[in-house]
Amino acid sequence: MVRLDHPASLSRIPKPLALAIGVFDGVHLGHRAVLAQAHADAATWAGEAVAVTFDPHPAKILRPEAAPALLTSTEQKLNLMSGLGFAYALVIPFDCKMAGTTAEDFLELLTANRNLQEIVVGQGWRFGKGRTGTPELLRAVGVQHGFAAIEIPSVAVDGLPVSSTRIRRAIAAGDFAAAERCLGREYSVCGTVVEGRHDGQALGFPTANLSPANAQFPPDGVYAVRVILPGGIPHPAVANLGCRPTLETDGKRMLEVHIPGFSGNLYGSTLEVVFSRHLRNEKKFASRSDLIQQIQCDIQQAASLES
Repeated sequence: MVRLDHPASLSRIPKPLALAIGVFDGVHLGHRAVLAQAHADAATWAGEAVAVTFDPHPAKILRPEAAPALLTSTEQKLNLMSGLGFAYALVIPFDCKMAGTTAEDFLELLTANRNLQEIVVGQGWRFGKGRTGTPELLRAVGVQHGFAAIEIPSVAVDGLPVSSTRIRRAIAAGDFAAAERCLGREYSVCGTVVEGRHDGQALGFPTANLSPANAQFPPDGVYAVRVILPGGIPHPAVANLGCRPTLETDGKRMLEVHIPGFSGNLYGSTLEVVFSRHLRNEKKFASRSDLIQQIQCDIQQAASLES
C-alpha cells in the first residue's frame, strides 16, 4: 500500500478517484461498508479507491483527557485496508492546525484534485472545526464541484448499530464474541517487542514484552492467543495481561506473551496478538514454584484449545 500524507499528494494518482473518509478505528463492519462502496464504484470507472484517515485519532488533539483507547494502530489499520484491496491510503496528520480547519477549507483541500469523482462517508459523519461539516454540506459541495457524495447507512449487528465505542466496551468486558461479530474478525492488538527484566526466561518461559500504542485491552488475566510474527506466521501462545503480582511490586500493567517452541530474537519487532480465550484471572502465587506449575497448566490448556 502506498501511504500519502497530504491531500495534494492525490494528484500523483492519474485515475478517477473515489475517497472513503473516516477515522476507521477498528475497521469494523460499518467501516467496511464505507470502504467497499468506494472500492466497488472506483472499479466501475477503472479508477482508484483511496482510504482517507487521520493520525493520531482526532480525539487525542481535541479532548486528550477523554481520548479513547484504540482498537487499531495506524499501521494495523492500513494493513487491514490493504487486505480489502486498497492500494492507496491518505493519512492526514491531525494536529492543532488541522483541528482549526473549517469544514469548507477541508473540502477545498480535497476538491483541488480534478480527478475526484466521489466521496463516501458513514452515516452522520461530521468534520471540520466545531464539527460543522455534515453529509448535507458534502453533497452541496459535490454539486458545485462535480463529484458524488454518498452517505452509507450504519450497519447493525444483533439489532444495534456497530460502532467503535460499542466494540471498545465489549473488549473491556472481555466479550470477544460480541467484538468479533462487530469487527468481522477476531480482536487483536499490535505492539513492538521491548526488553524487560527477563523474569520469564528465569522461570523457564521466555516472553516477549509488548508496548502497544494506547490499545484497548480486555480485563487483566491469562489468555490463549495467537501471535502473528513478522512475515505473517501465526503461532499459538499464552499471554499475560496485568501487573504480574508474584514478580512485580510497582503495579505497572504489561502485556507479555510466551510462544511455546519458539526461539529467536524479537526485540524491536512488531507482533500482532490475536485474543482467543480467557483462561484465568491474574493472581499472586505463594511461591515461584507455584507460579511455574500454573504456567505449565496454562500452556497445556491453551494447546488443548488449538487441537
